[in-house]
Amino acid sequence: MSERLRLMCVHAHPDDESSKGAATMAKYVDAGHEVLVVSCTGGERGDILNPRLKDDIHILRDLAQVRRDEMARAQEILGVQHTWLGFVDSGLPEGDPLPPLPEGCFALEPLEVTTEALVREIRRFRPHVVTTYDENGGYPHPDHIMCHDVSVAAFEAAGDPARFPDAGTAWQPLKLYYNQTFSRARIEAFHEALTALGEESPYAEWLENWDRTDRVVTTRVECSAWYDRRDAALLAHATQVDPDGTWFRVPREVQARVWPIEEYELAASFVEVPDDEDDLFAGLPADVEGADALATSGELPLVHDTRTERAA
Repeated sequence: MSERLRLMCVHAHPDDESSKGAATMAKYVDAGHEVLVVSCTGGERGDILNPRLKDDIHILRDLAQVRRDEMARAQEILGVQHTWLGFVDSGLPEGDPLPPLPEGCFALEPLEVTTEALVREIRRFRPHVVTTYDENGGYPHPDHIMCHDVSVAAFEAAGDPARFPDAGTAWQPLKLYYNQTFSRARIEAFHEALTALGEESPYAEWLENWDRTDRVVTTRVECSAWYDRRDAALLAHATQVDPDGTWFRVPREVQARVWPIEEYELAASFVEVPDDEDDLFAGLPADVEGADALATSGELPLVHDTRTERAA
């Protein structure tokens, strides 16, 4: 593992960082790397998913501030840096037909506006690696889809001095990854583990109705030693997590045994990468000065690019 490189993880809402790649981030922090979480929105329109808190007067009065406080606690637990990109949660529309998205929300912002905001953060923090969501958002929440769009657009624009010249000095992140949280293999591993313990599995129905094609996984980061930090950070988002819910049914030590990794899909890279990566910084120079030089060279060709357009 290289020394003191910089990782930026771009997420749609506070709590997403703790359910997608949190153990990886904690591992890199403990190894001395710099990790920045970017929350595109404040989660202002999120539902209260913890049944114990649904009638809490303080939360109902000021959910936006509560979610900021939760994010601060999760940040402390993971040891990461954090910034708010400053856009407003779009909410998850429900109904048939779906209602229109609220005016002024993140998903309706012009892409040039959201891209410039993220380019500013990229040029300020100067990450060598960026993680985000795939072209479908991981799941079809409008903010997750916009998070993908702005992350890819900013990854492309940040290294071009002609793009957003007032947003800082050009900086080209060297690798772009998509978080891959859900896979049939992972759900099967949890289901079989619970069944072996003689417990009822909440995943049986998931598997019976599974209708999605797994994405290609290029990178598996072994990080089970940080699952305690991951879970603590997720539970810090108390309004967004049911502590008695599905994801906490499998004991942590069992998860560490049957699924000790977090998975990623390499979408684009300016450096050659090995097959079956186990490190998001694989292929980068071992010294930060060398990695910085590549990111500012202005002459790098893409050597890996599997980005695809979103299906209509």
